[in-house]
Amino acid sequence: MNKPIVSSAAKGVFINNKWVPGASGKTVPVVAPAEGQVFAAITAGNAEDVDRAVAAARAAAEGGAWSRFSATERGRLLSKFALLIADHAEELALIEARDTGKPLKQARADMVATARYFEYYGGAADKVHGDTIPFLPGFFVTTEHVPYGVTAHVIPWNYPAQMFGRTVAPALAMGNACVVKPAEDACLTPLRLAELAAEAGFPEGALNIVPGLGEEAGAALSSHRDIDFISFTGSPEVGVLIQTAAARNHIGCTLELGGKSPHVVFGDADLDTATSVISNAMVQNAGQTCSAGSRVLVEKAAYDTVVQALADKFSKLTAGTPEMDRDLGPVINATQKKRIEGFFARAEDQGVPVLASGQIAEGTPAEGFFVAPRVYGPVPRANELATLEVFGPVLAVLPFDDEADAVRLANGTDYGLMAAVWSHDGNRALRVSRGIKAGQVYINAFGAGGGIELPFGGMKKSGHGREKGFAALHDCSQIRTTITKHG
Repeated sequence: MNKPIVSSAAKGVFINNKWVPGASGKTVPVVAPAEGQVFAAITAGNAEDVDRAVAAARAAAEGGAWSRFSATERGRLLSKFALLIADHAEELALIEARDTGKPLKQARADMVATARYFEYYGGAADKVHGDTIPFLPGFFVTTEHVPYGVTAHVIPWNYPAQMFGRTVAPALAMGNACVVKPAEDACLTPLRLAELAAEAGFPEGALNIVPGLGEEAGAALSSHRDIDFISFTGSPEVGVLIQTAAARNHIGCTLELGGKSPHVVFGDADLDTATSVISNAMVQNAGQTCSAGSRVLVEKAAYDTVVQALADKFSKLTAGTPEMDRDLGPVINATQKKRIEGFFARAEDQGVPVLASGQIAEGTPAEGFFVAPRVYGPVPRANELATLEVFGPVLAVLPFDDEADAVRLANGTDYGLMAAVWSHDGNRALRVSRGIKAGQVYINAFGAGGGIELPFGGMKKSGHGREKGFAALHDCSQIRTTITKHG
């Protein structure tokens, strides 16, 4: 693979459209997951850097050039940024692939999606309308959606570019000024995107980025007294910390905190299509996807057929380096690899059957963080493989008796992010889908996170608030009601 020099790395923090040195003078090493070797460094931002970034955003949002952009002007600028991302898609894909380890074909698809976020919200910026409300005689009442002011964005390492687009684009579209803290494990594409945003013409302070460690830069940003809203994607444990910090400052937050998403497969479904979609979706991003369909719940009559099909498909899956463009790449770091291997060891100790295991391609560096995909079944309902988010290329298969049992089993975890129901009986599919507690439910299809146009978010411990679609614009704004007495 052509390994680009990442010009943004270790340049500092991005404030007012330029790189400024980090206050600490320290850096954080960046490790390539496919190689297990340090290849770059980022600035270790701290509370002082966050203070400067938030101050820049506040100035932009209140009286600065950004605050004077009309909705139409904001939309045009987002659309221009989308075109610039598309123009630099190959450069960004190379950076993302090296930084995360994902196959190049997936990194390229991620850049298409990132550009699409800014394109979509560019077109939507001036289409968020208020209402008029019938009230007492002599009064005229209107509502409008107005920006919060300064929004904080703590984004994860699994889809750095996409998550930048998913959370930042709607916030900017509504007129907020943003401060972004990307994950230290993979943040090089957001840093490069910040440079492109300045090139597109965003005014000073509209977009600021503070890289660094979560416990330093992330904690300082989420607890800062001068931010107005927080968007966070990550683990439920950190989500508790984020929500607690927001509560102390009496501000709102959108939280997307992972999932244990089920596929409910009935015997009358197109089983070949279902098992193909299930296996391919499970190994996307090496299974490091919050919405991964990691549980397959199968009607007992079809269990043997489904597990044989899944075993056949998983046995042919291969992990490799980004340039090999195999089915999946490595996981993000040594800690994540060790965690997944711990699930494997405990499953073996507990006698949970392995139905099939994929391969690691020849020629992959021994130091890389590669995990061969696995499918287990039948998995006991109380087993951790059936209840906990592994965040790796691991699929658990469980049989069910009937519709009621399927719904009970689908809802049998703390999570509620996504689900899928596979059946040619439309009435049954609708009944079951409406019984599942999840923010998105597919019927005879499945897409990790769905399209940019589709509202996305969790129920239960998968979080709250909605991203994507027009719902994200509403989450990134607040309603102001104006009451006029006219006689």
